[in-house]
Amino acid sequence: MKEKKKLIDENGLRLDGRKWDQLRPIKIEVGTLHNADGSAYIEFGKNKIAAAVYGPKEMHPKHALLPDRAVLKCRYHMAPFSVDERKNPAPSRREIEISKVIREALQPSLILEDYPRTAIQIYVEVLQSDGGSRVAGITAASLALADAGINMRDMVVGCAVGKIEGKIVLDLDDAEDKEGSGDMPFAFMPNLNLVTLLQLDGLFTPDEFRQALELAQQGARRVYEMQREALIKQYFSGGAGETTVVEEGE
Repeated sequence: MKEKKKLIDENGLRLDGRKWDQLRPIKIEVGTLHNADGSAYIEFGKNKIAAAVYGPKEMHPKHALLPDRAVLKCRYHMAPFSVDERKNPAPSRREIEISKVIREALQPSLILEDYPRTAIQIYVEVLQSDGGSRVAGITAASLALADAGINMRDMVVGCAVGKIEGKIVLDLDDAEDKEGSGDMPFAFMPNLNLVTLLQLDGLFTPDEFRQALELAQQGARRVYEMQREALIKQYFSGGAGETTVVEEGE
């Protein structure tokens, strides 16, 4: 029988050398796809995700339009080569569920009433998956919406926490996600301090849940600063119309 891998060593370090409260390396680019109205690309650990926004545009089919606001559509898709074993390119039940989760996490941030009788379409394409792809996708999609000039109340930023070997840790990678005992994807609007996504898989005590929620907010605020810096560089530092890259620690 194969011995189970230890996720935290005697020095308190995880498999990739991080401490319990450290994020994986992050890289953000804005304006990567010139044929989209807005776009962003994020590397969150080994996750590589592109997000594109089209709209506001004419709604099809017409009977589905809303007279007082825009219809927000979202498609989350994992490329066949994004995981270890080739994935069927057809949308899976998990992808359909995550598409709905991302749409509902982003919708509170958008002033859809400003665009009646139209559609806004979001595409999140996972090129490489490494745990936490839904929260990384939310972070990239929110940037793409801002890049498209959609009126927003605030940015939405995502970050996950989890429980491995009885300890609450920030930003699970793929191995920790699969072998750990709990996972909590989280997204919120930092300036308004409003949670837009909170899912929980596993068992947490009330104290562990409070610790996880606080840690998720701390991690998300650090990612938000990178979101903000990427947009500032793109539009206020002479980068408009060009790709802007922001990496953690810049």
